[in-house]
Amino acid sequence: MEKVKLKLLYSDLGPELDKIEKELEVAVGSNSLLLNEASLHLLQAGGKRIRPVFVLLAGKFGNYNVDVMKQVAVPLELIHMASLVHDDVIDDSEMRRGQATVKAQWNNSVAMYTGDFILARALEYITVVEDPKIHRILAKTMIEVCRGEIIQIEDKFKLDQSLRDYLRRIKRKTALLISSSCELGATVSGTDAQTAARLRRFGYFIGMSFQITDDILDFTSTDEELGKPAGSDFVQGNITLPVLFARRNPEIYSKLKNALGKEMSDSERMEIVRLIRNSPALQEAKALSDQYLDKALEELAHLPKGPANKTMRKIALFIGKRKF
Repeated sequence: MEKVKLKLLYSDLGPELDKIEKELEVAVGSNSLLLNEASLHLLQAGGKRIRPVFVLLAGKFGNYNVDVMKQVAVPLELIHMASLVHDDVIDDSEMRRGQATVKAQWNNSVAMYTGDFILARALEYITVVEDPKIHRILAKTMIEVCRGEIIQIEDKFKLDQSLRDYLRRIKRKTALLISSSCELGATVSGTDAQTAARLRRFGYFIGMSFQITDDILDFTSTDEELGKPAGSDFVQGNITLPVLFARRNPEIYSKLKNALGKEMSDSERMEIVRLIRNSPALQEAKALSDQYLDKALEELAHLPKGPANKTMRKIALFIGKRKF
């Protein structure tokens, strides 16, 4: 239901997004039956398509042409998809969006090569864009996303990591790809440098708020709403913001420390979830998410008014308040 509400906010982009969806189907196609099935399995699991949406909306601040915009929207979504497949292998995740992950449906080897294939398709797709600046931005983004994945592996099961460690990780893991979506959409449509920079910062701030909200929802939502077990981030050893804030309580810290890295039953997992839910940590995390949201809205306030600005604002507010 919440995903439907989000899509209603950018329903006027329906025809353009349909075109991008068809391009994605073509892009992940392969003459290998196994690769084709695995790639389509991931694509058809759905998603909010937030990155293509921001590419399109940012492009409306310049000379908008959907056939030009899709040249960067498609590879950005492919990079995101590839990172999800690799994430699921690293985290040993069985479910994503209520469906079996590629690694669960097939195996780790198929998942890794599927991710590599989708990433290669992104690189192939972007070659139609001649502007070297676009390639530099995309290459730098891909490097930082990979660094973020490595940092996440290094930080696994480290309960004593700092807030800075967490923010550095989600910046590379989530915010930069959304930031680049806005910047690339602006750049490929020929906006001026100041507008592109503001859109880039908007994307970064909303990306940070988006990931923090995701991390909050991992504790506040049900298994059914998440499409995976609540608290699964902690079970997988990923220390998120609610845990960082909750651990300040010595009693909670002790319980988290004892549970971290151990195989947990569903009842033990839910006990950790209740522990976080009943602490002030979720409100503290929400406050930080709201700070990033406010910064994102401030960037929009300095951009030209119009339908694109209005839609971006609605999406930003929805992301900050969403319940899924």
